Amino acid sequence: MSAATAGWLQAGLLIAALAACYIPLGNYIAYIFSTDKDWKVERFIYKVMGVNKDADQKWSVYLRSILAFSVVAVLFLYLMERLQRYLPMDQHMPAVEQDTAWNTAVSFVTNTNWQNYAGESTMGYVTQMSGLVVQQFMSAAVGLCVAIAMIRGFVRQKTDKLGNFWVDVTRCTFRLLLPLSIVGGIVLVASGAIENFSAYHTITTLSGAHQTIPGGPVASSEIIKNMGNNGGGWFNTNSAHPFEDPTSFTTVFEIFTLLLIPFATPRAFGKMVKDNRQGYALVAVMVIIWLCAVGGISFFESHYNLGGATAAHLAHGAMEGVETRFGTSGCSLFAASTTVTSTGAVNCFHDSLTPFGGGIALFDIALGEIAPGGIGAGMYGILILAVVTVFVAGLMVGRTPEYIGKKIRPLEMKYAALYFLTLPVVILTAAGLSIGTHQGQSAIFNPGPHGLTEIVYAFASMANNNGSAFAGLGSAAPWYQTLGGIVMLLGRFAPEIFALGLAGSLARQSRVPESAGTLSTKTPLFVGMVVAVVLVLVGLTYFPALALGPFAEGLH
Repeated sequence: MSAATAGWLQAGLLIAALAACYIPLGNYIAYIFSTDKDWKVERFIYKVMGVNKDADQKWSVYLRSILAFSVVAVLFLYLMERLQRYLPMDQHMPAVEQDTAWNTAVSFVTNTNWQNYAGESTMGYVTQMSGLVVQQFMSAAVGLCVAIAMIRGFVRQKTDKLGNFWVDVTRCTFRLLLPLSIVGGIVLVASGAIENFSAYHTITTLSGAHQTIPGGPVASSEIIKNMGNNGGGWFNTNSAHPFEDPTSFTTVFEIFTLLLIPFATPRAFGKMVKDNRQGYALVAVMVIIWLCAVGGISFFESHYNLGGATAAHLAHGAMEGVETRFGTSGCSLFAASTTVTSTGAVNCFHDSLTPFGGGIALFDIALGEIAPGGIGAGMYGILILAVVTVFVAGLMVGRTPEYIGKKIRPLEMKYAALYFLTLPVVILTAAGLSIGTHQGQSAIFNPGPHGLTEIVYAFASMANNNGSAFAGLGSAAPWYQTLGGIVMLLGRFAPEIFALGLAGSLARQSRVPESAGTLSTKTPLFVGMVVAVVLVLVGLTYFPALALGPFAEGLH
């Protein structure tokens, strides 16, 4: 069986599994955030926190709750890293350096999981479990809460309230993420992923050398790493490590878990706005872009020919940097899926992708990760894209645009425009500063077009909360540690500010009944228009960087 055939069979299996989960999981997500019934453990948490679960919040108060929660989380995680030598099961790890601790704390709280360190030689067990893994749950929950708040903006009328953040984050964690992670963790353990608290073992190899074998509760970390679209690996090689991803089955299962909630959320949207066809339209946009990404990377990785050499042909593709257990098909499917979501986990090294394959991965991240995007983030991102699309359509026919019964007025478009301008400004400014300063240049190990690609990819990954990297860049340098932390904060919270502001503006409106001039937003025409708007926005913004980086390298 050829690598291409194997890849498409895996993709077909994924599509079937995701389609089977779309309705039941999407309905369940809608139920979680719509029901008035509370679990006992939830009532206990509300009591401890002093939260009145019936007190809805304005969008500005909802936002302040998110920011306060995140600031405390950054400080807590930073202190845990700095003091880890005093914690149990530290595996004799020293305190994490200040710049690395700052970057890592911000990274995990913002759902980015950008890692400038090797986990098995930097973090003790308690730091990983009680610090990093906890934030993988909480950062994922925060993203989904913002998406739900935005959906409520379309559902509610004549109000400035979007729900209660503390209730939403509690329900998301206990009713969705924890149950799915328990089931998924059991599957990984049964498939060979390790889960233990064993101390590190030093063994003598057949050649007489010494090698340290790490352990740890890896499977329970691995599942939320993917399920929550986090991407932070227990080990430096992430999902290419056999302790995290032991078999071909587990690599497909991990891809399934990282796509599961983002692809089901449009169903929750359709359920909450009481029109399931709206959800089908948005998920169709997501599937089209995801399939294009999978097909594009698979093609370039399986048809690579370096200067007429036959090595790539004999190896069935560009195998440098690819785990032989998975091959180019498993690498391509994983690379496409992890970059169209905000996961960033890898089972092959993206720096080793072919120029055009790496260019597609960079383009995927530059999309804003809306196909299907990260947990929650993809949903509110594609909703804002839908708002932009109906606005453009309204300009064409000369009438006030409407979406889900709400008028898209100048105020709503200002929020949408700010949402989409923020990330390119942050990414390209940071990349320009890095190229134009000695501190940034000194960490560039690959000059020329590939080095430019590495820098743009790094900041696009950070700003879009992805976390995957082109490993040829010395991002552990203080310049990239410090600036990267700032980029991750801006890339996570600035778009959430504008998304919640848009939701609050929509919630204050009354619903407008459809008329003969209303653009239908549940047809193939609308799906095609959204895809076109996505490609035009991203293409016009990033084409110069793509032309000077991966295109120039690929055509050389």
